Amino acid sequence: MAELFKNIYWADIAQACVDTLSMLGAALGFTVLLGLPLGVLLFLTGKRQLHEAVGLYRVLSVLVNMLRSLPFIILLIVLIPLTTLLVGTSLGVPGTIPPLVVGCTPFFARLVETALREVDRGVVEATQAMGGSTWQIIRHTLLPEARGGLLAAVTVTAIVLVDYTAMAGVIGGGGLGDLAIRYGYQRFQTDVMVVTVVLLLVLVQALQMTGDRLVAHYSRR
Repeated sequence: MAELFKNIYWADIAQACVDTLSMLGAALGFTVLLGLPLGVLLFLTGKRQLHEAVGLYRVLSVLVNMLRSLPFIILLIVLIPLTTLLVGTSLGVPGTIPPLVVGCTPFFARLVETALREVDRGVVEATQAMGGSTWQIIRHTLLPEARGGLLAAVTVTAIVLVDYTAMAGVIGGGGLGDLAIRYGYQRFQTDVMVVTVVLLLVLVQALQMTGDRLVAHYSRR
């Protein structure tokens, strides 16, 4: 067994896991913080919604689609100057968070918009008929009614972020992806590659199972 994993330094693996979880936690937090209001705005300004504004919706929709369609590996490189300006470096965990947030926020916003569209229109109209303001409708009707869909959106976004953190290893972003590229690929250390891939699979599975349980729990009527 020792011979099979002769290139494995478990301290490095542990640090890579910590880095990956740090990137995932920070990026997911900022993505939800920015993407949730953006998704709500997309929903409210859409056709036949509370504050229909076709022009604004089209502008937002185009911007969201443009950012979603840009390959993440290209986004990593394009945002290097901005990342350096914001966090002082484009390497390591800090240098990875800004492109992760920029890459996933539009994706999450679309999922939020879709989840809100699934809310029964009659419930929204009932709240509106009782004199509820836009903020009250959002807070007390839309978000609670769409809770299951929103949790599913967070789960999907978290899994996408895991993929992106692994990809960030190409530019020295740290984490399991960086370890897999520097040792598993560039130095042909297959055992390192296998261990990092297995750990990423375990992380994705854990996120999916947790998300599914939360969705099932909060979707019960």
